[in-house]
Parts: sequence; C-alpha cells; structure tokens
Amino acid sequence: MEDELKELFPQMSVHEAKQLSPSVLAYVGDAVYELYVRSWLVEKHPMKMNQLHRATVSKVNASRQADFLQTLLSGLSAEEMEIVRRGRNCRQGTLPKSTSPLKYRQSTGLEALVGFLFITGQTQRLQQILQSGEL
Repeated sequence: MEDELKELFPQMSVHEAKQLSPSVLAYVGDAVYELYVRSWLVEKHPMKMNQLHRATVSKVNASRQADFLQTLLSGLSAEEMEIVRRGRNCRQGTLPKSTSPLKYRQSTGLEALVGFLFITGQTQRLQQILQSGEL
C-alpha cells in the first residue's frame, strides 16, 4: 500500500518540505487528519451519514487535536518538535470562537506535523502517530 501512496501523491524531500510555510503544512495535515478519522470511523463504527458527520466533527476539532498533541510530545523527535513549534507559532488568520487561541495554535502544530510527514512520504511514522491517539 505504501508504494501505491507514493505513486498517487507527490512527495518532497525533507529539505524541500521544511522550506514550505507551516500554514501550508497545516493545510495538508488538516486534510490528511480528517481523512484518517473518517476512514477509521467507517471501518470501526459503521453508522448513518448524519451520525458519521457528527462523530467526525467531534473528533476533528482544535480542542481534541490539541489534547492529542499533548499525548504525543514526549515521543516526538527533535525534528518533529521543530515542525510542531513552527506550526504552533505561525501567523493565524482569524481565530475560531469555539476554542481558545492556545488550543488552536497547538492543533495547527499537530496539523503541520501530519502534513510534513505525509508530504515527505514518512507514512510509517505518520501511521504510528495517528494510531497512537485515542479516537
């Protein structure tokens, strides 16, 4: 499966990916994270569409992502921590009213890490991180 993903999605070197804005990494990471949650829900908890949507929204939000990041921090490499830091500190547009600015910044850090791992083709590490979370 990993080979098929590499063919389907373009990859960058770590050096190239580090040149991207953390906002771009978070943009990609947001999509990858949501796709992972949706796929997990469909596989583990078959339900009706409206229930799937509500379950996804309850799991893919800044507060839950920030909490998930906190559980990961001790197991991240220095390089991964740097990506999280860049994502957390990147300039935000308007902040949502549904969560605190701190939680939103932390969730952006997680999304940047997920985007970085995906873009650089580090699918085993990405899988390890995503599966370590309590969904």
